[in-house]
Amino acid sequence: MLNYLIYNSTIVMNLLTSIRNNTPNAVTCCNLLSGALACIAAFHCFDTWWWGLQGYQVAFVWIAAAAVFDFFDGFTARLLHAASPLGKELDSLSDSVSFGLAPALILYNMMLQAYPHVAWAPYVTLLIPVFGALRLARFNTDPNQGTVFTGLAIPANAIFWIGFTSFFATRHQVLPLWCVIVLIAAFSLLMVCNLRMFSLKLHSLSIKAAWKQYLTVVVFAVSLATCGIAGLAVTIAFYIILSACTRQD
Repeated sequence: MLNYLIYNSTIVMNLLTSIRNNTPNAVTCCNLLSGALACIAAFHCFDTWWWGLQGYQVAFVWIAAAAVFDFFDGFTARLLHAASPLGKELDSLSDSVSFGLAPALILYNMMLQAYPHVAWAPYVTLLIPVFGALRLARFNTDPNQGTVFTGLAIPANAIFWIGFTSFFATRHQVLPLWCVIVLIAAFSLLMVCNLRMFSLKLHSLSIKAAWKQYLTVVVFAVSLATCGIAGLAVTIAFYIILSACTRQD
């Protein structure tokens, strides 16, 4: 009887350990699933789709959901002491879809309609996931990126493109093609450049220590209030300029 109880308790403990170790990975997979759904929604760009929203707006919702899962997988891993090399790689693979491919496909489908006579133009958007993957690979192999990043983080890049495509959805007729291509090339290169950028996460509540983060939040609030979702692009542009003009320790 005692051996039976010990055997069953061992099975239960192993099961609980397995659940604990894999819970962060399950959250990361929700990130990936949200990114995949955003990609599907992108191909219904201007169709009235779920909840009365157009396809690109549904894609925004799924990318936002991916960002929430991306935050909580790391939080869950730290809380359960279940961080692992597998989780780190899975997180990067998920981010490449949710914050690289998904925003690129939104822009791709918008450009198909905005510039129908320039067949090659939409394919330029594929630079975004390619350079996003390079950015993530670089991040995974650089132990020095924590409170300061080298190059634009891929979630920040996605935030910019959400803001830009929100503007582009209604104003694309006033944007020359060369302007869009320059932005795609510039933000792709920003992800792999050597520009030092501060982390948007608060590592201190002190205004003196985190004044850049607080200032960015103020700009975000003002931009969102005045420009709507397009204000996200303004916020990321400000963040890049502020990073370039200040010293990152």
